[in-house]
Amino acid sequence: MTAVQECEATQRGRPWTIVVAGGLVMGLELGVRHAQGIFLVPITLDHGWPREAFGFALAVQNLVWGLAQPFTGMVADRYGSRWMVVAGLLCYAAGLVLMSLAPTPAAFTLSAGLCIGMALSGTAFGTVYGALNRLVVPQQRSWALGMAGAVGGLGQFLVLPLSQGLIAQLGWAGALAALSLLCALLLPCAKPLNDHPATAGPGQQRLSSALREAFGHRGFWLLNLGFLACGFQLAFIAAHLPAYVLDRGLSARHAVAGLALVALANVAGTYVLGSLGGRYRRKHLLAGVYLARSLAMAAFVLLPLSPWSLYAFCAVMGFLWLGTVPLTNGLVLQVFGVQYIATLFGFVFFGHQLGAFLGVWLGAAVFDATRSYDVIWLAGIGLGLLAALLHWPIDDRPLVSATPAAA
Repeated sequence: MTAVQECEATQRGRPWTIVVAGGLVMGLELGVRHAQGIFLVPITLDHGWPREAFGFALAVQNLVWGLAQPFTGMVADRYGSRWMVVAGLLCYAAGLVLMSLAPTPAAFTLSAGLCIGMALSGTAFGTVYGALNRLVVPQQRSWALGMAGAVGGLGQFLVLPLSQGLIAQLGWAGALAALSLLCALLLPCAKPLNDHPATAGPGQQRLSSALREAFGHRGFWLLNLGFLACGFQLAFIAAHLPAYVLDRGLSARHAVAGLALVALANVAGTYVLGSLGGRYRRKHLLAGVYLARSLAMAAFVLLPLSPWSLYAFCAVMGFLWLGTVPLTNGLVLQVFGVQYIATLFGFVFFGHQLGAFLGVWLGAAVFDATRSYDVIWLAGIGLGLLAALLHWPIDDRPLVSATPAAA
């Protein structure tokens, strides 16, 4: 029995413990990230900063997350995901406190950008989904990824009104400090994510061989390019939708309700799409998601803005929000196997975060230059259509060398 099989055998009786623990970690960390848009206006007004200062810090956060993800994935694959999650939670708590104390845009970029970007690489999809893939038996993997994403989506939904209430009661700096404390309180959730490190035993690949194989696979690069569109769309909407609707005459209450609806619809969407990945070809599901997103964005921009058009858009986008992640992770697993899943998904995820960097930063820069977000909406629509085309020709057949690890 291999190390991975031993690890799976010990977890057959308690998959829910693992799924809920991973979902709670992702829910808080991604929920705080999802709520960052409601901090944009109070922080920039209080400091007298342009929106680009805030947008650049969040853009750096996304880029650092993407750059760090392959390397935190290597650490998780080699030494286990539990310790990576502990380090990420502590780093996230420290980053939120430093954000609340940052006196200049440069200090804010170091805290919100560098520190929290590193923290996200240890607490979000790459590390948590990597642990689930190793800890859950193969027949339950699609369900586990979808359910963990749904639990995480529920956490995101709850963090939004919580953050808004904390800002109202404590101010934005006090709200960040309170969220930092919540990160520390989640440290016990790292214990169930104690997957077995990936070691290159007899008949198994070494990491260098797995990387050469992946980098030489055309589908690996198509996934990376397609994921760029996902990051661009989601990061732009999460960071700038509140400001966009405020500029168009709706209240902050509508903006927060819209983001909360995104998070709530994401609970159902991530579970449904993640589960469908076990029944249908993931590349076709991904192409459909990107096409549907582009159509939803086009309708939102072209139709007159009202509370109901905002809520309809947020419900549709929320259903399609993070369903791409378990599908993409599952596609990497399907082709390349489970042994180095956190590392390989980390490299694919870099494309996502490069897109997120561009979506957040260009959204702020274009608005400051033109006083409008129209160009960025059009770019998001176009990238979604391109991503749908890129996913269709991906060769999703398992590689021979990866088959034993994925079986």
